[in-house]
Amino acid sequence: MSFLRWAVVSVPLVLLLGFLAGRSVTAGDENGWYAALVKPALTPPGWLFPVAWTTLYILIGVALAMILNARGARLRGVAIALFVFQLLLNLAWTPLFFGAHQIGTALLDIVAMLLIGIATTVVFARIRIAAAWLMVPYLVWVSFAGVLTWRIGQLNPDAATLVRASHTSQML
Repeated sequence: MSFLRWAVVSVPLVLLLGFLAGRSVTAGDENGWYAALVKPALTPPGWLFPVAWTTLYILIGVALAMILNARGARLRGVAIALFVFQLLLNLAWTPLFFGAHQIGTALLDIVAMLLIGIATTVVFARIRIAAAWLMVPYLVWVSFAGVLTWRIGQLNPDAATLVRASHTSQML
């Protein structure tokens, strides 16, 4: 029963943080700068991104709940710290890419997110193997997002100058 209590907190919290990061700047097809970019052929339709991220945030929120519920696990504190670190990197990507138009910095962020995500998954596996498996779709999607970011950077070497960067929050 304790796992369910953790899940009732962790899943909505991860979803809320992801939603707030996504709404912090105009993103996706609604972003004029993004619309002006040349995108790689493998770019999915715009509607897929919120569906994918919602699903992934639910999965990693459940994974976090499993780890939070693993009281007494030797690596629990390390696992939680790694999870928080990779989530902070995740939340920073949207403002970096869509708000500041910093494709290179966003790519570095996503590489760090992937590396810390892998470390998180490895530590999760030492505590709860199911929690590690719940992280795998996230790692695959982050890898794909990294490829997209890299290709967009290649296809748009002057991307930062296409449209003026948005420095204000949509939420205000």
